[in-house]
Amino acid sequence: MAGSAVLLLAHGTPDCVEEIPAYLRNVTGGRPIPDSVIEEITHRYQAIGRSPLTVITLRQAKLLSESLMLPVYVGMRNWKPYISDAVKSMRADGIAQVVAICMAPQNSRTSVGLYRSVLEKESTGLSIDFIASWHDHPLLIAAFAERLEAARSKYGRNVPVIFTAHSVPERTIADGDPYERQARETGTLVAQKAGLQESQWRFAFQSQGMSGGAWIGPTVEDTIRDLKQQGHSAVLIQPVGFVCDHVEILYDIDIAFREFGSQIGLEVSRAESLNDSPKFIAALADLAVAANRGCTA
Repeated sequence: MAGSAVLLLAHGTPDCVEEIPAYLRNVTGGRPIPDSVIEEITHRYQAIGRSPLTVITLRQAKLLSESLMLPVYVGMRNWKPYISDAVKSMRADGIAQVVAICMAPQNSRTSVGLYRSVLEKESTGLSIDFIASWHDHPLLIAAFAERLEAARSKYGRNVPVIFTAHSVPERTIADGDPYERQARETGTLVAQKAGLQESQWRFAFQSQGMSGGAWIGPTVEDTIRDLKQQGHSAVLIQPVGFVCDHVEILYDIDIAFREFGSQIGLEVSRAESLNDSPKFIAALADLAVAANRGCTA
């Protein structure tokens, strides 16, 4: 696999709160952003200190590189290191064949599709094998189930589980986007792998946008409220649409959902994110090896 490499693609995150306005302009493609949105996002970042997304993704890349004995690069769509910077580095290093893996296992045109579009514009002359979705990869499911098992051992096996993924606008799904189906399938597979009965878990969508319009649900808040009304005193959340800690986990779940639960008398806990899980790194390695095998077959 001489001249081969892996490229991990992610959303990106600002390094400090002062960079948030510029970062949000990248997210929206330069469209104006209300001051109230900038203030709210700034508040969330200040509440967690900083998002570790970039640091963790770079660590995942290092571990993957050690596993594959291949160079692994990281490119972000909305912040440094940008996808364009990663492509420049690959060209400088003599890379000709690239397996691109988006660090969002479920495929949506609002995330994976945008990363792919940027990469295709930047990567002229490189052979790119783009993995569009891997939401049902057995090792990904096993990695999530392992984290869930540890959490259930800690917080109790009778505590209901809410699997979550980032919400998207309803119009996205109406246009035939596979994201909602794939997210729900990931949750179902993890529940089965962990031996949960259907009555022991729910699926909800979190982090609905601030831009208006209808976003897919049910929301986590509605699901928490429903479980409280059924007589539960605690709930365990496991995000299956994210593969590392960042603001949607460290703020939306660890702060906002816990505060919401406290207000209605329900304790909210969370399974540990995948981060540098060996099973998760093994999933990435298997994806890369399979793609390379396909290219050289």
